[in-house]
Amino acid sequence: MNPQNNNERKSKVKNAGLWVLQILTAAAFLLAGLAKLSGQPAMVQQFDEIGLGQWFRYLTGAIEVTSAVLLLIPRLVPVGAALLVGTMSGAVLTHLLKLGGSLLPALVLGCFAAIILWGRIATVKASLARLSASGGILRSQSSP
Repeated sequence: MNPQNNNERKSKVKNAGLWVLQILTAAAFLLAGLAKLSGQPAMVQQFDEIGLGQWFRYLTGAIEVTSAVLLLIPRLVPVGAALLVGTMSGAVLTHLLKLGGSLLPALVLGCFAAIILWGRIATVKASLARLSASGGILRSQSSP
């Protein structure tokens, strides 16, 4: 078998696997975010226990819904995944320090987001290379 064909096949399998993970993760965060935004009693109670106020529930729900959508837009997948890694890191800390209960859902979803971010980091590198080549924000400024 040709090594190039083997690499192309691995790349296609990786891409397909990431898309499946992105879709499932987006669905999970869409549902979780909508539960927060719609004021489900369990979510209201949980955010009362956190003690930062219900504005924090709305903010968290908005981040989750927005990130879920971003996971489905190829060029913006890394942004959505990065937002979710941060959000789930905060969720894990909140469970450890304030709420108690199972860390498993936050850990699993955070790991999914981290895997997506890692798998799609090439998108970030390509975008940065385009910005640099076009004289965008990464262009070095020379003194007159």
